[in-house]
Amino acid sequence: MDAPVADVEIDEALASRLVAEQHPDLAAPVRLLANGWDNAMLRLGDRHLIRMPRRLLAARLVEHELRWLPELARYSPVPLPVPVRAGAPGSGYPFVWRIGPWFEGVAAVELAPSARRAAAPGLAAFVGSLQRPAPGDAPENPYRGVPLAARDAVVGPRLASGVLDAVADRAALERVWRAALAAPPWPGPPVWLHGDLHPGNLLLEGAGDPLAAVLDFGDVTSGDPATDLAAAWLCFDADGRERFRAGLPAFTDADWARARGWAIAVGSAIVETVGAAGAMGRAGALALAAVVTD
Repeated sequence: MDAPVADVEIDEALASRLVAEQHPDLAAPVRLLANGWDNAMLRLGDRHLIRMPRRLLAARLVEHELRWLPELARYSPVPLPVPVRAGAPGSGYPFVWRIGPWFEGVAAVELAPSARRAAAPGLAAFVGSLQRPAPGDAPENPYRGVPLAARDAVVGPRLASGVLDAVADRAALERVWRAALAAPPWPGPPVWLHGDLHPGNLLLEGAGDPLAAVLDFGDVTSGDPATDLAAAWLCFDADGRERFRAGLPAFTDADWARARGWAIAVGSAIVETVGAAGAMGRAGALALAAVVTD
């Protein structure tokens, strides 16, 4: 399984009941598409997508999307999944859920990194548009946007444990991690962050095509922009990274050094949790290999 175990099992029958009870005007055939890291995704008819939290840890993340996505979409040069309706707990399901638009395209995680290159300029444009000073009531996130040193208590032992040895050289990862920790911190105000820019959350028009949409804003937060710059390694090969970085010329070497650290933090968490065999696991493993060879 390429995702953590669910706390709440979600199926098509449950989703259909919730839509019929709460949004009967949108009732249509429901088809389960995937169980992601935090949410189940189900297609609703031809025009909509249902997102339902499947883990208690992530239950409030949909609430962040409901609150902030309409505002963030005002600045984005690419489509975002702005909620169409909010759903409440019901029929034995305990969490807030939502209905959003359906986007046609191909999930980047299902493509080889070389087939994602054309998406790099669009993702850079999205990141550049998003990273503006965030308000004081932006969602807090203890795992993203924080000073990188705050992650060392988890990432350092993970690197030392050997759990990643099959996908990247341990000593090289530790060197890159220490260099990232030593880089000067972000000197500016906290900026808006997507918080989870990996290929599972990018939709392309097709293999080798441009970016069609950026998905899953459950981890939206504010803080160090290097968090999202880590997409250079999480999403792209060397050519794609060059295109991505070229679209974000304002960032310094220190910012990119911290971004490498964030790629290690996220990539190592993926591999530790789900292994390196599935689509997400391979993405995490490739990111770890890239930060030490790039």
